[in-house]
Amino acid sequence: MPTSHKRWLLARLVLLDSLAAVAVILFYLWYGNRHDFFDLHIYHDAMTWWSNGNRLYEFSVPDRLQGRLYFTYTPFAAFVMRPMAFVPFTGVAVAFAVLSVIAAYGAVYCLLNLSGVIKERAAASVLILTGLVAPLTLLIEPMRETLTLGQINMPLVCLVLFDICYAVPRGWRAAGAFIGIATAIKLIPGIFILYLLIAKQWRAAAVATATTAIATLLAFLASPSTSREYWTSAFWDTARVGGLEYPGNQSILGLMSRVAAPETANRGIWLVSVAALLAIGLFRAYRAQQSGNSLAAIALVGLIGGLISPITWPHHIYWLVPAMLVLLEKSIRGTHRARLAATVALLLTFAASVRGVVSFSRWDGVHLAQSLVPFVNQNLLVIVTAALVLFLPVMPAGLPRRPDISGPGRSERPGPVAADRL
Repeated sequence: MPTSHKRWLLARLVLLDSLAAVAVILFYLWYGNRHDFFDLHIYHDAMTWWSNGNRLYEFSVPDRLQGRLYFTYTPFAAFVMRPMAFVPFTGVAVAFAVLSVIAAYGAVYCLLNLSGVIKERAAASVLILTGLVAPLTLLIEPMRETLTLGQINMPLVCLVLFDICYAVPRGWRAAGAFIGIATAIKLIPGIFILYLLIAKQWRAAAVATATTAIATLLAFLASPSTSREYWTSAFWDTARVGGLEYPGNQSILGLMSRVAAPETANRGIWLVSVAALLAIGLFRAYRAQQSGNSLAAIALVGLIGGLISPITWPHHIYWLVPAMLVLLEKSIRGTHRARLAATVALLLTFAASVRGVVSFSRWDGVHLAQSLVPFVNQNLLVIVTAALVLFLPVMPAGLPRRPDISGPGRSERPGPVAADRL
């Protein structure tokens, strides 16, 4: 291809990226901050309350639908957030918004490097595609809820992906520590310690576990009473984060609680369902990892975490993004039938992710769904997540490739076939 034509193509792609970013900015100007940083206000006010000598886990704020909501993060997370108390809320909000958007772009860049969508993984190609894909991810409900509530999910996602995409493959001695820190802040990322075990990264899994334990111990030493209250009382009280049956809870237990309302969901059936989904999902993630499809393995593990957690809000389900990238890869590379099926699945998943269950609905309370449409509306994301765990393609599209997380010294020198699949 002539140099002038390459430059023209590059200019068009950069223009397309710019238009995508502008379109998302216009969307948010229309969409508005519908939650007015509600959760970020809780973090900021809780840190101020705590800094004034009050007991951290006694802090609460009124909520129209769920009574009162509390600060629910770990003591280690509280120490990480404590500097918020000394910064005006406006400054905290601006820093949060900028950091979250940068993290969203960084996460997509990392995931694309694991994907086979780009045949030649030149840095410029990945950057250009990131500029197109990342704005689209900002449209889905998990990202909208993250940004408008002021949730800390995206920095945690980046900690997890930094370990998986960079630290582990390069054989860093500290590989796994970033997942450990994320887990010490918010327990849900701990599911990725299982991913490290699936990938046979025993040392990284041990480092992640040890890092979580050390961070938790340091928080205990810094404030024994706060840690004691959290681990013996606040941690076990699910009512502190809202009702299980609230439609925003897109976990299996949330679905079951809505079906059983006003009665309590059968915990025995829930535990059996969790065990079955965990076994099926982890087995499929293992198959994906062994076949070299790290992207699918990451997506499956992340989605499983959302399904089996007692409470999973839409902003926890970022892992729809790598799942959609798997479907995008399959829609580009593979047999005609596989491409068609993957394209349909991708469009349906993206549409459901944009629609969501909270943003474009007005829940004045929990009403038992008496017909199919209301039931789907209340459980859309958990249905999509479960379907992806069961049916997301786990074999790489096109020629098989080796795992991206294999680490130094374990991958083979590329030959003619290997070079063709990069």
